[in-house]
Amino acid sequence: MAVRPRRAVDDAAPAGPLSAGTIKIRPIEGADRHPIHLRVDDDLRRSRLVVFFRILLVLPHLVWLLAWTVIALLTAIVGWIATLIRGRLPGPLHRFLSAYVRYAIHVQSFLYLAGNPFPGFTGAPGRYPIDVEIAAPERQGRWKVAFRLLLAVPALLVTGALSGGAAGSGSAAGAALTVAFLAWFAALIRGQMPRGFRDVVVYALQFGAQAHGYLFLLTDRYPDVDPKHVALPPLDVDRPVRVTDGGELERERLTVFFRLLLVLPHLVWLMIWGIGVGFMAFLTWIVVLFDRRPGKFFADFLGAYVRYATHVAAYLTLMARPFPGFRGREGTYPVDLHLDTEGLQNRWTVVFRLVLALPALIVSGALGNLLCVLAFLGWFVSLVRGRMPRSFVSAGMYAIRYHAQAYAYLFLLTGVYPHSSPTLE
Repeated sequence: MAVRPRRAVDDAAPAGPLSAGTIKIRPIEGADRHPIHLRVDDDLRRSRLVVFFRILLVLPHLVWLLAWTVIALLTAIVGWIATLIRGRLPGPLHRFLSAYVRYAIHVQSFLYLAGNPFPGFTGAPGRYPIDVEIAAPERQGRWKVAFRLLLAVPALLVTGALSGGAAGSGSAAGAALTVAFLAWFAALIRGQMPRGFRDVVVYALQFGAQAHGYLFLLTDRYPDVDPKHVALPPLDVDRPVRVTDGGELERERLTVFFRLLLVLPHLVWLMIWGIGVGFMAFLTWIVVLFDRRPGKFFADFLGAYVRYATHVAAYLTLMARPFPGFRGREGTYPVDLHLDTEGLQNRWTVVFRLVLALPALIVSGALGNLLCVLAFLGWFVSLVRGRMPRSFVSAGMYAIRYHAQAYAYLFLLTGVYPHSSPTLE
């Protein structure tokens, strides 16, 4: 039975337990369905004992995964030669490499707390709550096969920002690893994985599976970084912080080329404005402590700053085209921030707001790495094509949206904890 909580399960704030039942995530159907996608059958409940000893328990898998990786790389070289000759990856090689990618995702799911049971060692399909479905081998263009390693570099850069390291290694920090570190404490206390954290890991793992499936010639369809194409159940949540996307993809090559120079005045103004924001945030903290809401003057000042920072971030990272204004006024920019500051806030969360906001700021920083990688790659794409890829904009807006939530919570504009799920749309 699909679980659909009435309110969001905050990523790091205490909340009541979810309804017992299994969250079943179905793949995207139709044209948007990638040949490699995740299927999730998970109820978010976690055994505290298994969580506590997770690093020790996963060690045998990491050793076996390292040995399998060496064999998989050698097999991929043989598969590359065979695919160049035949135009299709041979079936036995496809099955072997599919099992490797599937096993790597099983191990990462266990390591990152996206799955609770101890995984098997074979990478067999349908044996783990976080599973990878891989389509049968199809014909591939030989030119794309010949330059596959070079073509896969951008996808591997995004994989590093999302998951970290090579398939299944989890050795370098990424958004999923950052979230898993924070989720370890939450799962120990609550006995369940926060929904938003689990969704971040699923998003990262799906892209990682697609990236390494592309590298290993399991498909010639390029990995899809669009978070809207991760088949997660919908959220019925409070959304006091909303960021809208203008949807325009066209970019002027001249302004793209000089984007860093053009944004300099905004960065200077942000720094100057930020000096006053610290003082105003302290006054707002006192006001909210007594009145449980920020008041119009403080909400307008801090809200304009967060909105202006959102405009500048969208422009700097190529997620929006026009040059933004300097006042942070609502309705003046395609990527806009809408705030609902009327709700009453809990005084205990107000007292400890700086401490409570730290996990959200850490996650915001991790997603900021993804945003920087997308902006770097998008700069080259926009110079060549004169437009940003839709998937880049969707993923970038996901990071910007969470950043706005984190700072709106830090500045006491809302008492609703940031929610990191890609489905918070």
